[in-house]
Amino acid sequence: MRVLIQRVQQASVHIDGQLRASIGQGLLVLTGVEDADTSEDAFWLAKKVTGLRIFNDEKGVMNCSVREIDGEILVVSQFTLQASTKKGNRPSYIKASKPEHAIPMYEGFCKYISDEIGSHKIQTGVFGADMKVGLINDGPVTIWIDSKNKE
Repeated sequence: MRVLIQRVQQASVHIDGQLRASIGQGLLVLTGVEDADTSEDAFWLAKKVTGLRIFNDEKGVMNCSVREIDGEILVVSQFTLQASTKKGNRPSYIKASKPEHAIPMYEGFCKYISDEIGSHKIQTGVFGADMKVGLINDGPVTIWIDSKNKE
């Protein structure tokens, strides 16, 4: 499972011109699932995402987590995070899971995050929808984490 985390001042998702979700200060978490992913991957990533100390403390040092600043999280499914660009110029998405596996993994990941920060603090996109994602990246701070590469 891969996530691309962006620290944001605000973020939103529109579908068919309608606002689906929006958050203020917090994290936009783009999420990609592969067939080898398990609930352990989702749980580990949820803990990692909610515990990352990437928000400034009173001294301006990145020392606080999204929980500590009472921030929000917007989780958006994005199969293209599983792209392989090894050969040629057209990315291959063969590692991206089909909906039968990806949807339960995505929903489980969202539940684990909700358990960590509170259900009122999480918003989501719609799995498989054509979404327009807007954000104001704060910093910018952008971090990529892959549950298969626990550093």
